[in-house]
Formats: sequence, C-alpha cells, structure tokens
Amino acid sequence: MIPIRPKPSGSGSGADDSNNKQAVHTPSPSRIASKPVPERQLRSPREYQIDQLKRRFSPKETVDPSTGETSLVFSLKPSDPDFPYDLEKLECDLRIPAEYPRKLARLLVRNKDIPRGFAVNIERGWDRLVEERKGLKGGTLLTVMNALDRGLEGFLSEEKETVKITVFKDTRHVEGQPQDVIGKEAIKQPEVVKPVVQRPYIPLEIFTRDQIAEAKARRAQEVRQLEARMSRLPLYHKSSDGVIYTLPLDPKRRSSLPSGLQSVHSVQLVIPLLYPLQPLRVLLNDVDANEAEAVEELFTQKAVEQKQMSLTSHLNYLATNLHALARQATQMKMEEVKAAAEQVKKEEEGKGKKKADEEAKEAEHVASVAGDGERGHVHVIPRPLEWTLVNADGSSESDSESETDSDQDYEFIDGEGNTSGPTPGTTLPTATPERGTAISFPSIELHGIELLQVTLLSLSIKCNRCKTLNDVTNLKSDVEKLSSCKKCATSFSVRFRAELMHANSTRAGFIDLSGCTIADMLPSSFIPTCGRCSTQYPSPGFVSVRGETTTNVCRECHARFTFKIPDVKFLTYSTASSASLPPTTGPKRRDQKLGLHAGEPLPEKGACAHYKRSYRWFRFSCCNKVYPCDKCHQASEDHVDEWANRMICGWCSREQNYRVESCAFCGRSVVRQRTGGFWEGGKGTRDKVLMRKGDRRKYRNKKDGNKVNK
Repeated sequence: MIPIRPKPSGSGSGADDSNNKQAVHTPSPSRIASKPVPERQLRSPREYQIDQLKRRFSPKETVDPSTGETSLVFSLKPSDPDFPYDLEKLECDLRIPAEYPRKLARLLVRNKDIPRGFAVNIERGWDRLVEERKGLKGGTLLTVMNALDRGLEGFLSEEKETVKITVFKDTRHVEGQPQDVIGKEAIKQPEVVKPVVQRPYIPLEIFTRDQIAEAKARRAQEVRQLEARMSRLPLYHKSSDGVIYTLPLDPKRRSSLPSGLQSVHSVQLVIPLLYPLQPLRVLLNDVDANEAEAVEELFTQKAVEQKQMSLTSHLNYLATNLHALARQATQMKMEEVKAAAEQVKKEEEGKGKKKADEEAKEAEHVASVAGDGERGHVHVIPRPLEWTLVNADGSSESDSESETDSDQDYEFIDGEGNTSGPTPGTTLPTATPERGTAISFPSIELHGIELLQVTLLSLSIKCNRCKTLNDVTNLKSDVEKLSSCKKCATSFSVRFRAELMHANSTRAGFIDLSGCTIADMLPSSFIPTCGRCSTQYPSPGFVSVRGETTTNVCRECHARFTFKIPDVKFLTYSTASSASLPPTTGPKRRDQKLGLHAGEPLPEKGACAHYKRSYRWFRFSCCNKVYPCDKCHQASEDHVDEWANRMICGWCSREQNYRVESCAFCGRSVVRQRTGGFWEGGKGTRDKVLMRKGDRRKYRNKKDGNKVNK
C-alpha cells in the first residue's frame, strides 16, 4: 500500500481523482509473464522429473518389469538447522508408475527407528502435497520433495496415526464344519471351561515428590561420575534417551565362567529414570542367552538389596563377582531340576498307593466271601506296598555343592573409588602394564578434584652415551617420540603411557625409554575432573611443574579446586628393551648433591663474588657439575671448562636449558639490567664518572658540589 499525493487542482490532467489515492494492488493479467517450462519436460515429463531426482539425491533405481513402475530409494536429510526431532535422515522409497503423470507417484517411508504411525503421517502429507500441485503448470516431483522437506516438522508434530492389525482366521475346519459349505450351521460341541489362573496382585508403587526429586538428583550425580570415568573407553556408548549405557567389562576370573559367558566383553547398563527407586538391570553382550538370563536376574536382586551402592560400585561388583553369580545361577537351576524330579516321584508314589489300596480291598472282599462258606486251603495275601513303590534307596542323590557364595566375595566400592572388603577388586578397564619407569607425585595435594591426568608431558632426559641433557616436550599418551642427542647424535625414543590420579593413586603413568634416562620433569599440561559435578576441564588444561600450586574453578558448577605438586619421583620397573650401549671407561662420577627445593631461591640468589649481577648457576658439560660462573669452576676443578648448556634459576631453583635473560619457569630476569646512570637507592650506578649530571650524588663531597644540572 503506497499512498500517492493528489495532483494540484490547476493541472490539466483529466484522470479521475479516485485512481490517484492508492497504487495498483493487483497487476494486469496481460503484464504477468509465466515461468518458462523446458521443452523436454513438456515432451517427456516422467523421464525429465526422474532425471531431476537422480541429480539431486543420487538414488538407487529399480524397475519392475511386470508393471514398469520405477522405484527410487534415497535419503532425505532435513534442511532446517533448528529441526527439533532426533531424525538424522528420512529413508524414502518413491514409487513412480509407468503412466505418470496420469497416475500419481507414491512415497513409502522405510525408517525402522520411528513408529509406523509417524511414517503414515509423512506418507499422507506427501499425498496431500501431490494433490495440491496436480494442476499447477511446472510442478515436478522435485518441487514436491522440497515442499515435503519444509513441512516435515509439521507432519511429525501431528497426532500419531494408530495402526490396528486385525487377523481373520478360518476356524471352521477345527469346529467340524466343512469349508466349502457357507451358511450351514456347525455342529455344536460342548465348550471346555479353562481354569482361570489367579495371578497375584502387584500394587503399583507410588512415590512422593520429595522421593522423586531426590532420586533424580542422585541419578544425575552418579551418571556424571560414570560418564567421567568410562566415556574415554573404546566400547563406551550412550543411548539417545540416556537410559542404556554400553560399557566395557573385564571379568576378574574369566576362566572360571561357564563356556557361554567367557566371551563377554561389554555390558548394557539399564538405568531407569527414577533410579534408585526403580531397580537397576544389566544385559550381557555376546553371550549365551539361556545362561546370561539367570545371572542378570541375580544381579538385579543384588542391586535391589544394596541400594546405597553407586553405579560405579555396582559395575565393579559385576566385574569382580561375575563368576560367583554364574555359579549361584547354576545351583539354582540344579535345585529346580531336583524339585521337579521330587514332584514326579511323589505323583508316582500316590498312584502306587492308590493301586495297592484297591488290591487290598479286593483281597479283603474275597476273604470275606470265602469265610461265609467253607474255609478253603488257599489264602490270599495282600501285595506288599514295597513291591509297587519306586525304590528310593536305589537312586543316588547328587552330592551337596562344595562351594557356596559367601559374603567375602562381595566388594563394596563407593563413588570415590574407595574399596572395602577382604577381596581386592579390579577396575573395569585393563590396567596399564607395569613396565618401564613409573612417574608419580607422592605428596600431591588434591582439593576439590576427583581425577587428575597428565595430557602433555615434558621431560629432561640424559643421553646414555655422553650424559648430555636433552629436552623432550609435549609427550602424548601411547605416542612414541623419536629424537637424537644434540651432542653425540645418538638416537633415543620416549613413550608415555598415562594413568588417572586420584585420592588413592599418585602414579601418573609409565615412561618407556630407549637409549636415555630421565633427569627431571619440565612444565607439563594437566587436566583435572571436578569433584562436585564430575565434569572434565576442557583441553588443553593447566601447565604446572614441581613446586607450583594451581587454583581455578570448574566451568560447569563453578566449584573451586586446587592441586599442588611438591615433588616428583621416578621408579624403574624394568630396564630398557634396546640393546645396552658399550660401557664407558674411567671411574664412575659421583652425583653432585645440591640440596635444592623447587620454588625456593638459591643462596645469594645465585650470585657469586665474581659476578654479583648474575642470578643463576651453570651446569658445565665437561664434568656435569654446577658452579655459579666459569671462574668458580676453574678454582674448584683441574680441567678446562666447556660451554655450559644448562642453568639453574636463582629465584626458583629450577634447572632448564640455557637462556640469555629470563627464567623459563618463573619469568624473572637472571641478570641485572644496565641502569640509566642514576643512583637508584644504591642499586644503580655508583661510578660517579658514569653517573648522570642530573643526579645529586655525582658532585657530593667535592669543592664544586653546588654544581648541579638544573
């Protein structure tokens, strides 16, 4: 609507004023140009539209030779970036008849992960779109498919169509009526009244709002702990609704399991939405279903009895005591078979007693008849009961089981990994092989941290041939790093295998070395896991080193956490796998004990009598000893000094590669900077020749002391 100003009254225009009040709303039909239609579409619309679909979706094409109908099977991914449903793609089967476009095309939805009622809604929506565009010029199957993509959310939001399947079964041959006779009355037979099985009434459990809220809070916390510990494992998988978790399982005594359960490597943990108010269940994967069903039922009973245990504790109990559950299930099956045999034996005994009673009554009747007349010489003796009964002594009963489940096999593990019970359990993933050199932090302090892991390890290693120190940085877990010595060019390799650290484990992992040994740990990257919400800190984490304290907050719950590494220990479990180097000649050098502590300054901050502005010590490569300067080395040693390629900071006592000005750890300057020619409280220039004229101390105690550059 665009308003137009009226023309002035003096104008010579003869047009009507009513036409000048408003713009034309509807254009003239003569000015409308129709969209051009390709000539090929007019000549053969079916082939043209099929080619369009082939170029757009690359479908799988099949043709029915009897009817000529073409089937195009393809996947339609929703183009809406805000599509609200969990539908990755729509599996479509488009049926195009040979008489198209006289006969309309049909769409069949082949998705098995959606209910059939929603698939029927989508198919009916396709039919409506085809009917709407039936008479339009230029409407193709591709345009209908695009319209289906745009309206897919609306079709899925409709009420689900209920599909009811009714089976009509001909039972006239069972009732005695011939099938070829219609309308003839069937012969009525007496109805057999089936006994009604009285099932016990199980009342529905009703929970209060407080119980439901408490259960949801506990479930959320334990699920976060489970995901934090298991999400990095290869067999881990979580369902879309968050109820079923597929987790790896490594039984403690796999060889003691039945043959049908020894192939188990993973388990499906079913966590109800109202856990622990509703029972926890497990499903063993890749096992015999008959043997696994009894074990799963026993685990559910144990879980109901021990509701105070966490999800991780239940999973650890299953990994540790799976063999005990299997043995108990086998015993229960044997008891059921034994009870069934006893029931059959009782029924046979009842039949034998009944027959013996009948024979005894018959014998009494014959004796009474004979007694009324003359007493005969033949006496009828009743048949003994033992002759008709099953000999119970002849049947051998199975010996009692030598082993029974005991409470000692039960292991309780709380949510933080603390175990209780005489039987030590193993964790679910296979433990890291204990070989190489173990790195640990014996006095590590963890506050508000559940797990701590070293993601990028940096080490200072010593060459086995020339004893030169080299730096190896950014070692990732299970990734071997090859390098060579910077002095003698001897090759060496380093591999780091990380482990998780927590309140009961201070070991960070193992280091496999070849051609070198470990000297010290350099600044490395750590990733903590929050102790309150079990959320892992995002990568790359924090860079820390021995003697430093790191404090930060969780990105999820904003809880404060702190960790401190006072010292680092290296323990050799086994020697290197590589061939040993030839032994060096000469006496063994004694290690120089400096008594330094990381984070504390050196004596006199590393300065000596020769260089008072140098705040560092040097490690000379000729003898691998530490001295403040070259003159101190010459005064203590009887050999010519070589260039020092390592130094120790005078402010933080940390050894590192040689740097010109500042420390790589604390960042402070290791040399006093040249002053600007002023006194500066005694820390600047004291030479009055080099002192600036503007400094009052330059001419003090002189005859011309009043000469000051103003």
